[in-house]
Amino acid sequence: MTLHIYNTLSRKKEIFKPLIEGKVYMYVCGPTVYDSCHIGHARSVVVFDVIFRYLKAIGFEVTYVRNFTDVDDKIINRANELGINSSELAEKYIQEFYDDMDALNVERATIEPKATEHIDQIVTLIEKLISKGIAYQVDGDVYFSVNSFQGYGRLSGRKLEDMMAGARIKVDQRKKNPFDFALWKSAKPDEPCWESPWGKGRPGWHIECSAMSSEYLGDTLDIHGGGKDLIFPHHENEIAQSESASGKPFVRFWIHNGFVNINQEKMSKSLGNFLMIKDVLKEYHPEVVRLFLLSKHYRSPVDFTDQFLKEAELGLDKIYALLERIEKATGSGREKEAAAGKSGQGDIWVRFAEAMDDDFNSAQAIGIIFDSVKSINRRLNNKNISSESMQIIKKGYEDILRIGNILGILTESPSVYFAAKKLSGIEKGSIDSDLIDKMVLERSTARKEKDWARADKIRQELLDMNILIEDTAEGTLWTIG
Repeated sequence: MTLHIYNTLSRKKEIFKPLIEGKVYMYVCGPTVYDSCHIGHARSVVVFDVIFRYLKAIGFEVTYVRNFTDVDDKIINRANELGINSSELAEKYIQEFYDDMDALNVERATIEPKATEHIDQIVTLIEKLISKGIAYQVDGDVYFSVNSFQGYGRLSGRKLEDMMAGARIKVDQRKKNPFDFALWKSAKPDEPCWESPWGKGRPGWHIECSAMSSEYLGDTLDIHGGGKDLIFPHHENEIAQSESASGKPFVRFWIHNGFVNINQEKMSKSLGNFLMIKDVLKEYHPEVVRLFLLSKHYRSPVDFTDQFLKEAELGLDKIYALLERIEKATGSGREKEAAAGKSGQGDIWVRFAEAMDDDFNSAQAIGIIFDSVKSINRRLNNKNISSESMQIIKKGYEDILRIGNILGILTESPSVYFAAKKLSGIEKGSIDSDLIDKMVLERSTARKEKDWARADKIRQELLDMNILIEDTAEGTLWTIG
């Protein structure tokens, strides 16, 4: 199946064909580093991490650029509140971003530029726009003239005249149009600033992405992504700047992910439901969080609730339990070739790829994994497994690991995963290990005395507590289900 991507610009799915055969140039807007990252940031980064991994897996050479906005009003204001330098604040939260994303098993982008390291490129781009009569300067500030760009509003579907008619914005009399936006801001006292032809100042938000994307990926990108909240005005303004400067199409495919809601409410600091990634990871395994974030199509909103997280946790448990069962049945451990995706394609991988080729439908892809868990478990339930069935089981194992490599899950051995889960449950006090050990001992005694009814009753009581038991030659082992 050919890869199809929903293009925000055309509002339809299109066959993906990069500008240069075999190569993909992708830019995704990164964080403004003035605070800890929240679960909304996690969704966007995880979504594009999976897209990055999948494009590579199907044979593309991908250059992936994700920037850091490290100079901005929010950064300056927060630094002033804390009484520290804005660059110190930015570096602190850049490192925290990496800590969060490393915990979530997010691959580093190919290039991760900072706005403050590209002031020269930003100034050069602004000079070009001024020379073309598209930008103008006023009192050390430089603005982009939206009236000068005929296609303004086509990404968001907004018309400039309609926006002007319904505008409720504070009008800066120095602007030619209320919607003209800043490319360069003149320096204010005690703010970070750089030299420019218009005096000391700093870049506006939108111009940095146009400058950095063209620096590393050229005038036309194959893919540009970010959250839906960036469509207007940020991405709309990027198009206006970049196409006005180069005279070429800026982006061929625009990809935007949906929002994260908290208990069916929009996540908002004012509502007090802003969940930071580091806090979520104290309660849930990182792979549970990834599986949850990918459980809905990336363009749809996803509702963050404890119930849905627990469902994702149960689902991850089932996958790991299957992998453990296969490893015991086949007498082999995890194969490096399978995890690296070097083995041949099995039926599960083919179905997974069909789902991903349909606009990166991770929700459908995850459904295929769970269907496969059920079908392979049925094969393993047979007392006499045929050689043909065993080959299917082995191929399924390889495919599931290969899919896990794309989704960024199943990175641990089952024994390590379940041992860590058991320890975590004990530490949190949600599991009374002494009580469980006592119940397991009572069941073992009942079995020795052939009191099967009592043994079965204890097993069921343990299951009701989400405790799984396994009888082995070394004794009865228990894990958290």
